Amino acid sequence: MPILGSLSGGALAGTLVGVIIGALLVGGLIGFFITRAIVRKQLRDNPPITESQIRAMYMSMGRKPSESDIKKTMNAIKKSKK
Repeated sequence: MPILGSLSGGALAGTLVGVIIGALLVGGLIGFFITRAIVRKQLRDNPPITESQIRAMYMSMGRKPSESDIKKTMNAIKKSKK
């Protein structure tokens, strides 16, 4: 005898609501962990640029950077990402 066939209307509705809520919670947890793994991989493969990296780039071009040069470059990078 099927289990859901023996339930009354209210019990069947409650069971369905419980299953839907459970599925949403499980899906949310799985989505959270997958998204977290993807973001960590992206940050590992493409780390954000730092001021010391910009300073090294200027030095490799044979130029001593001023703080204003570094700030301008950082602001330009931030604007281009938007």
